[in-house]
Amino acid sequence: MSRTGYANLPLHPGKAPSWLTGRMRRLAKEVSSILIDEYGTDTFLQRISDPYWFQAFGCVLGYDWHSSGVTTVVTGVLKTALTAEEHGVVVCGGKGKASRKTPSEIVQTAEKFRFSEAETKQLTYTSRMTAKIDNCAIQEGYQLYHHTFFLAENSKWAVIQQGMSATDKTARRYHWLSDHTTDFVVEPHSAIVGTKQQCVLDMTAKISESSRKASVDLAKEPTRKLQRLAETAIKPSERNQLSLQTWLPNQPAQPLTTLTMPRNINWKALSTAYETQPENYEQLLSIQGVGPATVKGLALIAELVYGEKPSWQDPVKFSFAYGGKDGVPFPVNREGMDESIQILRETVQSAKVGDREKLRALQGLRRFVPEDAQIS
Repeated sequence: MSRTGYANLPLHPGKAPSWLTGRMRRLAKEVSSILIDEYGTDTFLQRISDPYWFQAFGCVLGYDWHSSGVTTVVTGVLKTALTAEEHGVVVCGGKGKASRKTPSEIVQTAEKFRFSEAETKQLTYTSRMTAKIDNCAIQEGYQLYHHTFFLAENSKWAVIQQGMSATDKTARRYHWLSDHTTDFVVEPHSAIVGTKQQCVLDMTAKISESSRKASVDLAKEPTRKLQRLAETAIKPSERNQLSLQTWLPNQPAQPLTTLTMPRNINWKALSTAYETQPENYEQLLSIQGVGPATVKGLALIAELVYGEKPSWQDPVKFSFAYGGKDGVPFPVNREGMDESIQILRETVQSAKVGDREKLRALQGLRRFVPEDAQIS
């Protein structure tokens, strides 16, 4: 039986206090050490990419259960708690300015793990494309502000990133896993967590395949021809054309996703596309300057010219909204948290010298994990 549900979690201001983040860091290290020691880095990455496990992990660490800050704080403490030498997993990137350091941090980590130049290049490309997909190929009004790249010594990876809607003050979290992602542009996520929107442009949906192909074909056309088509769509009355609304879903326009042709299409980027002649949609998206407006513009023109409709269904898989750090449902038990950290630390140390009794006792906690989420 799959686990489904909805949590209405309001957004609150504030940040985690230093006394809490220090304990979170120590507890995160011990829990991660046990998980990686027992099951390996692959399972650790799988758990990180599971939205329920990730949210529960934030609760175990003492962070409030209803919070967008779970994403930034949990990944932040893991970044300082995990090391290449001890855990074989490194967290790159972070929130705001830290997210822009992801490529250089991936290169540094790749050097530690002695990856080849080709592997390193592919990993930095992966980081860039996961962000590009969630910012451009899926358009629901959430601007990315957080990007973390989990990289293991066997070159497998997971990505957790989050966007914020300035309109309704909610967040949306995107989970990626290398074992799950076989194609960047066709339903690549292991999970998308957020409040469900009525009208979302999803160019990653399987049913958007024809629209993706049509968009690539259009990008190969001379830029001036595309500009004429866009102008026709923007000012249909002046050219005796029907409105694009004729071809779009019969539902009211949402404040997060307007159904009119965007006016800020990057024509320079489309000129580059015409010159490079991309072979597929991924190559088109990878072109610098191809952003949300250009993606949406091509999708609308593709529908107008070829009748190829993209998906307007929100791809969100799990529903949460996020908020507060104010002691709800109860204040953190500092003494209990410190005791847990000490027990787990002793357990890890005992296991390293052959005494695994405590570790086997901890395995009893698995009964609290639903059967479909058990670690094999």
